[in-house]
Amino acid sequence: MSGLVVVGVDGSSSSDAAVAQAAREARRRGARLRVVHALSWPVRPMYAPLDPTPIHRLAHDAAEHARSVVPEVDVTHAVVVGDAAPVLSAESRTADLVVVGRRGIGKFVGMLLGSTAVSLVGQSHCPVLVVREEPDDIGPVVLAVDGSPEGEKAVEFAFAEASLRGSEIYAVHAWQPDLAPPGTGAESAERLLALSVAGHRERYPDITVRQQVLSGEIREVLIEASRNAQLMVAGARGRGGFSGLLLGSVSQALLYHAHCPVAIVRDTA
Repeated sequence: MSGLVVVGVDGSSSSDAAVAQAAREARRRGARLRVVHALSWPVRPMYAPLDPTPIHRLAHDAAEHARSVVPEVDVTHAVVVGDAAPVLSAESRTADLVVVGRRGIGKFVGMLLGSTAVSLVGQSHCPVLVVREEPDDIGPVVLAVDGSPEGEKAVEFAFAEASLRGSEIYAVHAWQPDLAPPGTGAESAERLLALSVAGHRERYPDITVRQQVLSGEIREVLIEASRNAQLMVAGARGRGGFSGLLLGSVSQALLYHAHCPVAIVRDTA
């Protein structure tokens, strides 16, 4: 653990919500908070230089907002030249968590509708938390379990986060009967779910864990499970070497449509 939370800011209302949530995440972890604004310098004539003052003020004001939410957190801020996703991906190398808002302006335009979110979440070296404008710290941490080795990191993160938040875990596994191998019943899905959380239940005995196998299309099941949650945690199951292929379709669907903040966790080992 590096003891650092990074939040990307752009001056939007969604960015403000991300700053407040990032400050609370830093407090939970006893971590420092670094506020980062990614600046992609436009091509301008030599006689019309860009005045950086408003840009630095944006980052400064975001840091002040974090201090107003959680005064005891150590907050620093920086303006880093570059596009948003590469900048925050580089920042993630020394962070425990990167937090971004759901929607934005400037280089965060369409945060959940364009390549920025896919690229950032798919390439980050630590978990990424995508925050809705008004996150609610009520309800369980919903954990999407798929039984894969890659998903183990998501399980670890969900239990640690539930412990920090003092919340229960609702672990769900989506089972599609029509796609199951012949002779395979729901009991195999229940066994997979139980095995995925068993060791973590022993490590976190004070956390209440509810687990349920839900029948239906994976994305629809998980989106519905997020409805009354304070956080959805899922792994990134994408493949390939290009940004659009580094995040699985289920993870992308949650970023688009989940009813609560979403944490996507990659196995970066």
